[in-house]
Amino acid sequence: MSYKREFIEFLMDANVLQFGKFITKSGRETPYFFNAGKIRTGKQICEMGKFYAAVYNEKIANKNSVLYGPAYKGISIAVSASVALANEGLDLPFFFNRKEVKDHGEGGIFVGYQPTKGEEIVIVEDVITAGTAIRESMDILSTIKDSKVTAAIVMVDRMERGQNEISAIQEIKETYGFPVYPIITVLDIIAYLEETGADPALIADMHAYLAKYGAKQN
Repeated sequence: MSYKREFIEFLMDANVLQFGKFITKSGRETPYFFNAGKIRTGKQICEMGKFYAAVYNEKIANKNSVLYGPAYKGISIAVSASVALANEGLDLPFFFNRKEVKDHGEGGIFVGYQPTKGEEIVIVEDVITAGTAIRESMDILSTIKDSKVTAAIVMVDRMERGQNEISAIQEIKETYGFPVYPIITVLDIIAYLEETGADPALIADMHAYLAKYGAKQN
């Protein structure tokens, strides 16, 4: 889609998409890394929400789904996506979790909207590598009686193996029964680097990493 190139450039300008040597949550050494924590201004957070809203409008059938952003980085994503959608006339509820259960005041682990039976939940996250973060979210959301997660939206699909040979996105689909929609994939990033004449060594590292950790495609 037309917004993919724009999104990559936005991420690079905000220093969210970085190149070098990094260790992912799954323990893999990678030549590129996404850090949503680099989103630090009102303008940036508003801009980011527009891309999530674009995917939501394109992919999510039930336009009245509830947005869930897992702590910590998913919180700002849920807020920005809901604001962007509201600006387009779709006012959605959102909620997020605390890292520790609150034992005073209103108590509980969730902040914001409280989903009710039958309502559909869409998880909004930053990156999917091995699928660890979404599995953690599902454990948390399982505490909500009759919770129903129908999709997840992430910044990027790194297209890597999850716990087996297939991709983390495919594993999530097989395990939980819902799709994960990325705004971009690692192939979009590689194509952008090639088109813009980036360092050939970086492009080679990107291809080598994907060759080493890339998932088998069905």
